[in-house]
Amino acid sequence: MAGRSRTTRRSDRAAAAAAVIAAYAPRSMSGEAGAFVRATVAQALPPTPARAKALLFACSQLAAFAQRTGLELAPEVLLTPAVVERLVLVGCERLSPASVRTVRTNLRALARSRERFPEPAPVPLGRERAKAPYREAEIEGYLRLAAVQGTKARRMRCQALICLGAGAGIIAAELRHLRGADVGARDGGVMVLVSGRRARSVPVLKRYSQPLLEAASFAGSGVICGGLKPGRRNITDELSRALSSDASLPRLEGGRLRSTWLLECAQQVGLGAFMQAAGIRCSQRLGDLAAQLPVATEAELIALLGGGSR
Repeated sequence: MAGRSRTTRRSDRAAAAAAVIAAYAPRSMSGEAGAFVRATVAQALPPTPARAKALLFACSQLAAFAQRTGLELAPEVLLTPAVVERLVLVGCERLSPASVRTVRTNLRALARSRERFPEPAPVPLGRERAKAPYREAEIEGYLRLAAVQGTKARRMRCQALICLGAGAGIIAAELRHLRGADVGARDGGVMVLVSGRRARSVPVLKRYSQPLLEAASFAGSGVICGGLKPGRRNITDELSRALSSDASLPRLEGGRLRSTWLLECAQQVGLGAFMQAAGIRCSQRLGDLAAQLPVATEAELIALLGGGSR
């Protein structure tokens, strides 16, 4: 019974969508253009009235553009990638960027609906999510494990791994090349000089500064997390296993250490409150805004991200 009810509701929505299409007759559009829009959208069989209205709007933009430019009102002429792209570039001046993107998406959907053997839709891929940060008590537990390692070298390397991950957000690929000399006290705080593709200076959160300086002093010019060949990929695996020996603690992961640092920095700069007040949810917008800001000095970085931590 429930299955028949769902089928009935689906049929009712499709009938309502067909009625919306049949009633479409804007005064600003010629009869020929209106007929083209109705026929093109009807062939797509939109499942709901809302979807029908969205397709009608997109197709009406295409029909109006065709009439202005003298193009034939035929789907095989207008629903082509070249014409659609030309429309979004020069024919949608009165629409917002978001509306232009929606028009293009809907026109592409209309074009696919006309294909006898349409190409399969792209397979949705899982979006990589940020790893869960560690709790403060868990970080303290890892530091206690580091302090009871059998040799001083092992103690210092484990200490460096935790402090560089949770205190400066350094990832494993960067840890392989990081030497003790790359860590130093500067401008009232501690900075890590990261080389490589994303070379940068990173201030260390205050509570990790002293133990990291101890580990850096011990390493000197050597690799701070141990090993003789920085190119070796598993340089931190042994340290992570040593710090995962306590059953009461979760496994130590570099990604989670970085998330711990990211979360604490976000709290310190008030990022959550800013995004809430601005209504921003997309990180791309933050990147666009950040690109317009002046580059912070090392002293500013330490004052904001290093000196203010507990």
